[in-house]
Amino acid sequence: MATDIGIDLGTASILVYVKGKGVVLKEPSVVAFDVDTRKIKAIGEEARLLIGRTPGTIAAVRPLRQGVVSDNSVTEKVLKYFVHKSVGKSLFGRKPRISVCVPSGVTEVAKKAVADATYAAGAREVKIIEELIAAAIGDGIDIAHPCGNMIVDIGGGSTDITVISVDGTVVSKSITV
Repeated sequence: MATDIGIDLGTASILVYVKGKGVVLKEPSVVAFDVDTRKIKAIGEEARLLIGRTPGTIAAVRPLRQGVVSDNSVTEKVLKYFVHKSVGKSLFGRKPRISVCVPSGVTEVAKKAVADATYAAGAREVKIIEELIAAAIGDGIDIAHPCGNMIVDIGGGSTDITVISVDGTVVSKSITV
């Protein structure tokens, strides 16, 4: 049986949910790499611990800005790392189905970049979901009902506000913080 995974790509942290297990991982979205060779040295919590404790040849970066991919190749490696860390070798060769949350109002190009990075990380099937729609569903709100529901998500890089009704976004606003 295939593994179903949900990933919230946040500017400050990345959460990974595995169906049947719940949230299995919450780590900073930080990557430490060698400036000269461009080789990744650490990802997640291990990379965060290196900040301020490394020589000048090691740099720590965030591959996501305001929840959107800023570096495709690094994001692909980060996703691969987190998927492997979450499910390990328990897939028995079967690639997982992965749903990834993106901020409301991101461009189709940004959605495609996230999908491409997720496929490259080993997904069999990828679904891109707006974060606030996922938040509403997770909170038990019936988004198909013809009634407006305002959702506010205060994140590490931006605050997103949206009104959801009849299975979609009526209006949304993202404020960089």
